[in-house]
Amino acid sequence: MKFAVFALAAVALAAGPASATENMTDLQYLKANRCKGLATTLNTVADPAVIEAFIKADRGARMPFIQDRAVAEFQRAKREAKGEDRKDRLTAELSGPCQAFMATGAATSKQ
Repeated sequence: MKFAVFALAAVALAAGPASATENMTDLQYLKANRCKGLATTLNTVADPAVIEAFIKADRGARMPFIQDRAVAEFQRAKREAKGEDRKDRLTAELSGPCQAFMATGAATSKQ
């Protein structure tokens, strides 16, 4: 009986994040890479590894030019986050819209 409960829980965990990333648009993929760049540089409210897990789960479904653009977004966000005058705005972005990628990424990284 315990095995059946654990098996059902494992299937539910595996299906949850997979269905969340199947519907991710290219724009959301680019935004997730931006959030990863901000998290890498700001080191405040987000763990870049959690966002990376979210991105990695969906990387294979992307066209090469979208993957290249995602790398550019990551690098641009890192450069932007180094400016002292923008840290408040970027920290708010990281703790606001980027939280959606961290919640899904946390579930994906626990698999």
